Amino acid sequence: MTLFETVSDLTLAVESSDRTRTERDTSSGFTRATTVYALSGGDETGRGEDVTYDTEDHDALADAPALVGNDDGQVAPGEYTFAEFSAALDDVDLFPAREPERDTARHYRRWAVESAGLDLALRQAGTNLGDVVDRNYDPVRFVVSTRLGDPPTTERVDALLGRYPETELKLDPTAEWTEDVVADLAETSAVRILDLKGRYEGTEVDQAPDPALYELVFENFPDAVVEDPGQSAATDPLVEDNADRISWDYPITGVESVESLPFEPEWLNVKPSRFGTVESLFDTLDYAAENGISLYGGGQFELGVGRDQIQALASLFYADGPNDVAPGVYNDPEVPDDAPTSPLSPSRSPDGLGF
Repeated sequence: MTLFETVSDLTLAVESSDRTRTERDTSSGFTRATTVYALSGGDETGRGEDVTYDTEDHDALADAPALVGNDDGQVAPGEYTFAEFSAALDDVDLFPAREPERDTARHYRRWAVESAGLDLALRQAGTNLGDVVDRNYDPVRFVVSTRLGDPPTTERVDALLGRYPETELKLDPTAEWTEDVVADLAETSAVRILDLKGRYEGTEVDQAPDPALYELVFENFPDAVVEDPGQSAATDPLVEDNADRISWDYPITGVESVESLPFEPEWLNVKPSRFGTVESLFDTLDYAAENGISLYGGGQFELGVGRDQIQALASLFYADGPNDVAPGVYNDPEVPDDAPTSPLSPSRSPDGLGF
C-alpha cells in the first residue's frame, strides 16, 4: 500500500470554512504574512496555513468569498473521501479575488487547503496521522536558520550559540561572505546546512553561481549538507566532486522534479507546501524511501498551525535529519529567551495533523 492510499479513503464532512490572517516581523528583515484556512464539520475543525510570500495575495482574501459554498469555484458542502476532496479542489478557484503574484503561490495555497482537509478528516475519525500511517512520533532534531546581515557578520550566530550552545545552524552563503566570516563560522562546528540558493529566480535571495563562494563553502565546511547549487561551467566541477552532500530544495515539488535533477540525489529538503497536494508529497516520500534518499524537513516562516504540522511530518518520516523546522520564536528579530532546544518532543497524544 502506498503512503497516500493509507489516507485516501478517510472521510470528511465539510460544512463551513473560515480564514485568519496573521503577520509578524522576522529575523530576516521582512514582515511575514500568512493565512490559516479552517474547514469545519460536526464538532471538529481542521486547519492549514497558506505560506504565500506576497502580502498582496493575503490582503486580497479580504474581498474573497468563503472557500466553502454552493457557487461555482467553491468547495461544495458535503461528505468526501480525502481522495475525492483533493480531486474536487482541482475545480476550486483558490485565488478568486486576483491572480497570485507568483505561480509558486498556487501550490502554497493548495497545500493550505489540502492540509486543512486532511487535518479535519483525521480529527473526525478521532485519530492522528501517525496512527493512520502506522508510524511513531519521534523527537525531532532541528537546525536554526538565520542570515548574517549586510554586511555579513557572525553577531546573530554568536548570540544564538551564546544562549544555546548546542544549536545547529542552517545558513545562506552570499558573495559578500569574507574569508574571516567563513573561518569564524567554521570554528563554531555548528553549521549543518548551507543553502546556496542557486535555483531561485526573480526573488530577493537569488544567488548566481559563484566559483569563489562555492570553493569557500566546500573547503571550509566539509561535513555540511549544501543545498541548491546553481549550474555553470565554473561551478559544475565543484558540485560534482561533492555530489554526496548536495541537497535540493527549491526545485522539489514531486517525484517528477526529483527525477529531473542533474544527478541522482543523496539528499532532499522536504517543504510540504511546495508540493501542493498531499498525494504529491506522500508519493515523493515513498520514492525517497525506495531509492535510499536522505530527507530533512524545511519551513517557510510559518506563523501558525503550519509549523506544528511540518514538525509532525518530520517526526514521522525524517526525525533524525537536520530539519529546518525550529520553533517559530527562532525567527523573531531578537534571539529568544527560554526557547525550546533540539530535539523537540511530540505531545503525548497528537490530534489530527498536529505534533
